[in-house]
Order: sequence, then C-alpha cells, then structure tokens
Amino acid sequence: MPSPDLRVRLQARLLYALAWCIGRLPLGALRALGNGAGRLAHAMNIRETKVARRNLEIIAPQPSAAEREARVGAILRGTGRNALETLRIWTRSRGANLRLIREQIGVDHFDAALASGRGLIVAAPHYGNWELLNRWLAMKTPLAILYAPPDSPVGVAFLNIVRADDGDAARVTQVRAEGPAAVRALLKLLKDGGVVGILPDQQPKLGDGEYAPFFGKQALTMSLLTRLAARTGATVLFACCESVSGGFDLRIEPGPAGIADPDPQVSVAALNAGVEAIARRDPAQYQWTYKRYSRRPPDSGESNPYHPDCY
Repeated sequence: MPSPDLRVRLQARLLYALAWCIGRLPLGALRALGNGAGRLAHAMNIRETKVARRNLEIIAPQPSAAEREARVGAILRGTGRNALETLRIWTRSRGANLRLIREQIGVDHFDAALASGRGLIVAAPHYGNWELLNRWLAMKTPLAILYAPPDSPVGVAFLNIVRADDGDAARVTQVRAEGPAAVRALLKLLKDGGVVGILPDQQPKLGDGEYAPFFGKQALTMSLLTRLAARTGATVLFACCESVSGGFDLRIEPGPAGIADPDPQVSVAALNAGVEAIARRDPAQYQWTYKRYSRRPPDSGESNPYHPDCY
C-alpha cells in the first residue's frame, strides 16, 4: 500500500493531468465552459451562490430582488470563467501565458519603484486573474508572495506543481502567512529593496487586523501590508490582470494616499479604498463568493451574516 505522502503526490499529479487536459482548450472555449459552469452553480444554488447573494444583500440592499439575482448570476459566471482560465495559466508555459496580455497599463509605476531600490509591495486583490499576474511579476523580478496554504495536503502538493512554471519557482519565494517569522522575512526583504506580493482582501485572524469600511460595511482588514509599508518606506502599488475580449489587460496603479499612515485606522481604510476601486471596475470579476464580513466588530451586536445558510 502506498505511503500517505506518495498517495498525496499521486492524487496531485492526477489533478494536474486533468487540469492539463482542460487547459489545452482555446481561451474562448474555456470562457464559454466557465459561463456554463457559473449558470449551473447559480441554478443549483450552491454555497458560493448563497455567499455571493448574501454579500450583495450586505453591501447593496437597495436593488430589487430580480436585479440582485441578475448580479449574482454575473458573479457566478465570472467565477466560472476565472476558474477555467486559471487551469490554462497553471498548465501553459510562461511565454504562452504572457501572450494573453493585450495591454500593459501603468507599468512605468512598477519600473520606477523597482529602480528606486526602496522596496515594493504589490497589492493584488482577488480581481481578474491573479495567477496570470503572478507569472508577469515573476518575469519582471524575483519576489516573495505571502499566501495562505490550502487546508488539504493534496491542494498544497497541486499548487507546488502548477506554480513551478518555466523557472518561476526559482524566482518566487512563497511565504506562509503564519506568525512573526513571516513578518520578519518580509521586513528584511523590503528593507533590502526587494518585492513582496500580497492579496490584501483576505480576512485576517482576530487580532491581526483592523475594522474599516469596505463597500460601506465594516470589514476586518489585514494590517500587515500597511504596517510593512509604514516601517520600511516601500512603495505600494495595486495590480490586476483584468479579463477583456481575447485576453487580459494588466493594470498597475499607485496605492491610495494614507496607505502607509502610522495610524492603522487611516491606513487600512486606504487599503480597502484601493481594493474597492478595483472591484468596482467590473464587480463580476471580483471574488464575491468569499465570506468577507463573517467577523463582526465586537461592539456591534451583529452576528455572522453567513450563518447558517452559507455553510
């Protein structure tokens, strides 16, 4: 009988083989399949559908139920497209992936930040295809990416396979978002003029963030990114790969004023404002299937809005 480690590796390889087969399809076909998967998920009212609907109820209570449901459908189709597009990104060469980028907007901000030698923090919200953005960043410079590993050992092994593309693994250091050791590693890298990529809209653990408005509703928001910026003087840029006809547009823009403010309330509010501005470009491309508001301010008297329907 295979050892547990061997079984994990075999299952991860089987998943990769399936992803590889799907990833051979043309981009247009993958997007059509993603649309179909999103429609099915909407019709079946799966958990992600319920979470997206609840998020819209939280942040946009004014539309009619019919209008809200139309938005939920668009979000689910966008989620399906992104999932299928990502299988292509994960299983194609760096060159093939980067050819999907039609326009590069704001790259001068990125080049200037690299040239300054002051350190660079790339805030990459869950918008568009962040895996393609990772490929582009690794092409431009060595960097460290802060990540939360999947709960499943098979998921971890699978990601180790798909993120080792064309030498990118040698240029990307993956730092687990766990404890003081991660903070020390990122501080040292930034003080040495390095580049760090962070997904800024993941809900942190209690005690690791501050509450700040996000689409008009208080949301527990990571303070790590803003603390790193304040302590190192690193430049903060927001970046995304937005889905467009025939491919993606890469967009890079400066972080909002106040994002490195020593007052955490000011800085995390600026961080959320930057994420919100990107998400508003096309809400269907933002990850509204995530339980962003599950932890409520302790003095609010509010309970988890997703419980029990969305679990």
